[in-house]
Amino acid sequence: MASKKILVPDMGDFKDVEIIEVLVKEGQQIKKNDSLITLESDKSSVEVPSTNEGIVEKINVKVGDKVNQGDLILDIKSEEKKETVSKDKKIEKKIEIKKQDSIKQKEIVPAVRSSLSETKSASPKVRKFARELGANVVEIPGSQRSGRVSEEDVKNFIRSQVTISKGKIEKKINKEEYSHEEFGEIEIKDLSRIKKISGPQLVRSWTEIPHVTQHDEIDITEMEQFRNSLIDHYTGEKIKISPLAFITRAVVKALKEYPNFNSSINNENNKLIYKKYFHIGFAVDTPHGLMVPKIRNVDEMGLKEIFEELKRVSKLCKELKIDKKDFFGGSMTISSLGGIGGNFFTPIINPPEVAILGVGKTFEKIKRVNGHFIVRKMLPISLSYDHRVVDGAEGARFCVHLAESLGKDFAFKLAV
Repeated sequence: MASKKILVPDMGDFKDVEIIEVLVKEGQQIKKNDSLITLESDKSSVEVPSTNEGIVEKINVKVGDKVNQGDLILDIKSEEKKETVSKDKKIEKKIEIKKQDSIKQKEIVPAVRSSLSETKSASPKVRKFARELGANVVEIPGSQRSGRVSEEDVKNFIRSQVTISKGKIEKKINKEEYSHEEFGEIEIKDLSRIKKISGPQLVRSWTEIPHVTQHDEIDITEMEQFRNSLIDHYTGEKIKISPLAFITRAVVKALKEYPNFNSSINNENNKLIYKKYFHIGFAVDTPHGLMVPKIRNVDEMGLKEIFEELKRVSKLCKELKIDKKDFFGGSMTISSLGGIGGNFFTPIINPPEVAILGVGKTFEKIKRVNGHFIVRKMLPISLSYDHRVVDGAEGARFCVHLAESLGKDFAFKLAV
């Protein structure tokens, strides 16, 4: 067994590129072109492939390290083939091996260099597949983690472009006819990393999913009176439970009644995947950008437990300590602006989910009840759903169910 070193290839003008993933483990058998690490520049992320095959002996880098061309990534052990050949044959073989290594390096260097300059992340295999079909991977919406493009994404892109333009892959770019600085002073800033990642996903959702948004108002007067009257009888202190905890529990109740909202579309066979779990996503406003983590198995929690879990997960997001897995595998998402202001808006669905509930700030409204005009507390909601899965009548019933669960009989509705 011979030990070989795998180094960071030429990355062009990029310096101090951060490692965001290590994709192999010590003792793992790897093949040529297997991805070893993922690098992220200001523009994109790219996987660095192996130039040899063998067993990973030692990994010399970790997530968060910043590397440059020529830095050592890992050591591998590879088998040496023992052959009894003449000196001339050995010399010829060495020359051939060096030639092959040179070709390998020439193949990998431009791929890494160009990938770091592009705005999409994809493996070398996927990039080659896209090129063979005449598509530019930069133009393809990625469905994988961090917006990474898969082979299936390439196929779907080609399929959609053929349908739209009868076989021609085109992209229309709306160019600005003027420069902003012509009209005054401007400042240019980079988008945050989170916005760079979420942006393509939002565009894909808005353009590919037929959104329908229904707006409604829910009378939560009794619920708010109860919530504000909660007191610990042992300490005399007020028990705090946010309205979002009540809303989250009400959403789970509605999902059980209308399972289409707790489903996802399988685009390959046009079938619906019904989820038997209830993992609710909620939008968290952080200094780093908007995050949408999931709370698992909400159907098994009480109101106090939901409130505590909301606080715990929000804190992890703001401290950037949240696990990546917590952003995936949701049933439905809630986006609440109640703590800021505003009433109705159009929340964008978070694929592969098929619905999202937008919540505005509670306001007071004069209503006529039993012949008398009284002030009631109203909660504005905006329910967006995928019209391929949910029709208008079912959307309206879902809203009515929420209104009943949070209305005057909330205590009974949320308890059972």
